[in-house]
Amino acid sequence: MVALLDGVTMGGGMGLGQAARLRIVTERSKIAMPETRIGFLPDVGATHFLGVMPTELALYVGLTGATLSGADALRLQLADLCVPAEWLATFEERLQRMPHDGDLLAALRGVFEPPCNIIPHAAVGPFTQLILRHFDRRSSIERMVATLRHDLEREPPREVRQWLQATYDALTGHSPTMLYVTREALLRGRQMTLAECFRMELGIVKRVIDEGDFCEGVRAQLIDKDRKPRWAPATLAEVRPERVRHFLASPWKREAHPLVALGA
Repeated sequence: MVALLDGVTMGGGMGLGQAARLRIVTERSKIAMPETRIGFLPDVGATHFLGVMPTELALYVGLTGATLSGADALRLQLADLCVPAEWLATFEERLQRMPHDGDLLAALRGVFEPPCNIIPHAAVGPFTQLILRHFDRRSSIERMVATLRHDLEREPPREVRQWLQATYDALTGHSPTMLYVTREALLRGRQMTLAECFRMELGIVKRVIDEGDFCEGVRAQLIDKDRKPRWAPATLAEVRPERVRHFLASPWKREAHPLVALGA
């Protein structure tokens, strides 16, 4: 399976794309898992596939919903090739000439890889050290917010300030509960199989839809579009550990889980 992630590739599109053997991005790619913005969590296997990158970067991408370029995706191992979008216009012709003996994946890669390919600049690259500093796996979300606020108050250079402000706004504007649940799910997912991650995600999704912030997030972002969600609880400080554990606890007994046979 080949996935052409050319353009907006978010949420479910990422879940489909990451399942492919060959993932192609371009300079037009806009890749993100923005679910915490609507009171949800990065699902469709994201607790597993975001684990290919360093923990701090996975937390940054999963918690903030930051949009990645094609070059970012390649650098963070979410893509296999980054090619000019115009190169994809003629890939069907090249497919017809592709050899069908030998290594099929190598042959497919030859179809999509340009003879002279210049990898564009990765936008996240200059901020890597900031991400490593602010998204330490040992930090709570409140601690992350505090360090971002501290750096903002030091009047950093313009580009750094823009990154700090956008990141701060995400961690103070997205669902407080789901930020904490997502953080824990991403950390747990790094030690789990894909099947186990799917089972964990489905349990969280059921609880979030039944009793979480999802309906309010969808209302604020997609229906009324007032961009003023009324999260419950409303602040990070009000999120109790037992609430986070509740969302992470499966609603089903192990043998009754709808995905019990997955991966067997």
